[in-house]
Amino acid sequence: MKKVPEKLLVEQEIKKESIKKNYHYVNSHRVRVYDNLKDKKVIDTLSKGTRISILKREKIEKYTWIKVKYINDLKDKEGWIRSDMVSGSLKDTLPKSWSGLDFNYNKGLKEYANNPRVDVKGIYLNIYTMGSERKLNKLIKLANTSEINAFVIDVKDDNGTLLWKMPGMEKYNPRANKYNPIKDIEPIMKKLKENNIYTIARIVSFKDPNYAKSNPDKAIIKKETGKPFTNSDGIIWVSPHDRNLWAYNIAVAEQAAKVGFNEVQFDYVRFPASNGGKLDKFLDYRNVANESKPETIQKYLKYARKKLSPLGVYISADTYGQIGTFSDDMGLGQYWEAMSSVVDYMCPMQYPSHYGQGAYGIKVPDANPYKTIYYSTRDSINRNENIDHPAVVRPWIQAFTATWVKGHINYGPKQIQEQVKAMKDLGVNEYLLWSPSNNYKL
Repeated sequence: MKKVPEKLLVEQEIKKESIKKNYHYVNSHRVRVYDNLKDKKVIDTLSKGTRISILKREKIEKYTWIKVKYINDLKDKEGWIRSDMVSGSLKDTLPKSWSGLDFNYNKGLKEYANNPRVDVKGIYLNIYTMGSERKLNKLIKLANTSEINAFVIDVKDDNGTLLWKMPGMEKYNPRANKYNPIKDIEPIMKKLKENNIYTIARIVSFKDPNYAKSNPDKAIIKKETGKPFTNSDGIIWVSPHDRNLWAYNIAVAEQAAKVGFNEVQFDYVRFPASNGGKLDKFLDYRNVANESKPETIQKYLKYARKKLSPLGVYISADTYGQIGTFSDDMGLGQYWEAMSSVVDYMCPMQYPSHYGQGAYGIKVPDANPYKTIYYSTRDSINRNENIDHPAVVRPWIQAFTATWVKGHINYGPKQIQEQVKAMKDLGVNEYLLWSPSNNYKL
């Protein structure tokens, strides 16, 4: 291979830095992009936070117009917008309370030598499946006869149950090892490795009723009554600001890494649904550090990375499906760019059944899996263009029938393939299938 002259390498780096210095960000919602300044034909619309490069400026009457270059929907584009609709940094487009966010985080290694990356095609397995040798063997056989090559396994589930007994966890939660479905994880991990299955440890972060029972002083409470706040499911949420829970979750993740898991996936890495943040004024989040929700979530993931990177495991985060579509955090603390800057994989939960009627202009998203997945994935890809070191987009998709949705359709092999095709058409080759019952028909 011909060696690139050192002088040329230096020039290339200078050019890259020059381009970075020219980055600006759209600071308004739905900014129109015009083909030219004469007839002003609208050719595109940019979302708040979109990263652009300025090519040219021109003053016309009371406005200064700028010709910009940007990437949208996988294409390099150019057009004219008003200069007062851009800011010099991404932070300038966000609420001042979010000033603690870090968009220049150095992730370090892109791949671990003893844990090579794979194009994951995964399925979800709960603790009951893991406790059933018959069902586990059935899913291993599925992996051996299909393109499935990864299992997302509940290591700490929605109830706070740990899959196997882990030493030292009682100091965080006295109830931690009260019930463990698996007596010995080692032979199971050995079997999965023998079948070339990439293993992902799912750790539910802040929805933990087991921990909440042991630590009631850490729960989110209503200011007026002092009683624990719950959503419609009645489950008490612990505050994501709680550093003791951070340490507990990461200690569990470290145990998963030590027994051979390739990746740790944080689910419910968010604040509870609060009607888009409208309930915040009525709730006490135990926010002693006075941090914004997105800052807390990002700091949690940065803490996880610091602890887990030396163990050679990748980190992923589950998000709401439309986090990539909305330019805010939906009141959940899940701001796309802040999370994608830190983790290796972003996993938006893009189940068509979970989108409201009319989303993306689709009357019943559940009945149109291709379009729903296409538009949602496209938006997530667009968001990654706003930062220098984004995570890989690896969506969760639907492998169950949502009988509760009006106008729903049955989901089988055809509907799964439609979702997979939508992602492939956008260059996304990784996905995770969710079925609560762990029954998969491919």
